Amino acid sequence: MRKPLVVALCALALAGAGATPAVASAPSPTGADTTTTGATPATSLTDLVNDTVGAAADALSGLTAPRADAVNFAGSVSLSNCSGSVVRMPDSAADDPALVLTNGHCLESGFPAPGQVLVDRASSRSFGLLNSSGSRVATLRADRLVYATMTDTDAAIYRLGTTYARIKSAYGIDALTLSGTRPAAGTAISVVSGYWKRIYTCSVDGFAYRMKEGDWTWKDSVRYTSTCNTIGGTSGSPVVDSATGQVVAVNNTGNEDGERCTVNNPCEVDENGTVTVRRGINYAQQTYLFPACFGADSRLELNASGCAVPKP
Repeated sequence: MRKPLVVALCALALAGAGATPAVASAPSPTGADTTTTGATPATSLTDLVNDTVGAAADALSGLTAPRADAVNFAGSVSLSNCSGSVVRMPDSAADDPALVLTNGHCLESGFPAPGQVLVDRASSRSFGLLNSSGSRVATLRADRLVYATMTDTDAAIYRLGTTYARIKSAYGIDALTLSGTRPAAGTAISVVSGYWKRIYTCSVDGFAYRMKEGDWTWKDSVRYTSTCNTIGGTSGSPVVDSATGQVVAVNNTGNEDGERCTVNNPCEVDENGTVTVRRGINYAQQTYLFPACFGADSRLELNASGCAVPKP
């Protein structure tokens, strides 16, 4: 699990004092904040800090971001401490409330405890919406934390105060679709970081039967090939199947120092209990289970047939 506290400060230093934060206007009726010349500055100090970090990340990404052709940044979002994406289920309607996917360990309230599942909590979390080139075009706001856990998986899903149709109409951006199918080894993937405005490309190397990191255990984790050398701030990034454009996982961790099963040094555990440590290799949590757990109007339905995510 990676928190970008140090890298954010480095970005600010590299961007220099000339980096001017974008100031968002008051929320529009669509639930999205838009930058408007001459608008009254937002009163939230958190938003101002987030925009400052976003401006610094934009400056740094101009130096570091690789080019990507098929997969781009449209629909990805930046959080104050992580990355994420606006996502829809395969059968979502245009007028459904939009959802944002990130990691459970990216919650503003801190890490959920092992065994803890959070559902239907009030939230006013803000997200910087990116267009295809990685430019921030709006601030979207949540009205609920729909689901979050770090048990078996590492995921959080927020509901926005706007719909997919309104986002499309205002910004020309479509949500990313969550695949309902488990990815296969060898699948070409792109990890799209809204925080760093950077796209990592590699393939699914395989799967960890169990992955342990500190007090947490995750199931059936995606292991990347080595070229997806993700860093702090990429937590919560959508993992996109490069062929279909659909989200198959959410990026969450990597073994940084070669330690065994410690925080920031996850280990793999197979069916026989054998532990494997892969220093420098990074991982994601699969998302194909979520579509079965959502119904009309983006409602979470944990008792629905086929919904197999952890429950409270």
